[in-house]
Amino acid sequence: MSDEMNQHVEEVKELEAKSATAARLFDVRRIIGGLFVVYGVIVTIAGFTASDADLKKAQDININLWTGIGMLILGVFFLVWMKLRPTEPPTAEELAEATEKSE
Repeated sequence: MSDEMNQHVEEVKELEAKSATAARLFDVRRIIGGLFVVYGVIVTIAGFTASDADLKKAQDININLWTGIGMLILGVFFLVWMKLRPTEPPTAEELAEATEKSE
């Protein structure tokens, strides 16, 4: 019986580790931050290559440059937030409570 119990404990620990990895992988902050950084780089480059005609249309304000910088800052904020406060997967007790409530 002891070997069976140890085997089950090991399986539970392995599943908890996989759950933690999945929770970090599909963290919405990673997706949002990554997209804002990528699009921020693209828009910032467009701002650096803006022509005089483009600037004249926007009353001499380089909208693409400022918007791109803002997007970069927001994207980096989301990624730093994700690093500082990682997502913790639910514990086995919380999962058990949730399944009991749903039944």
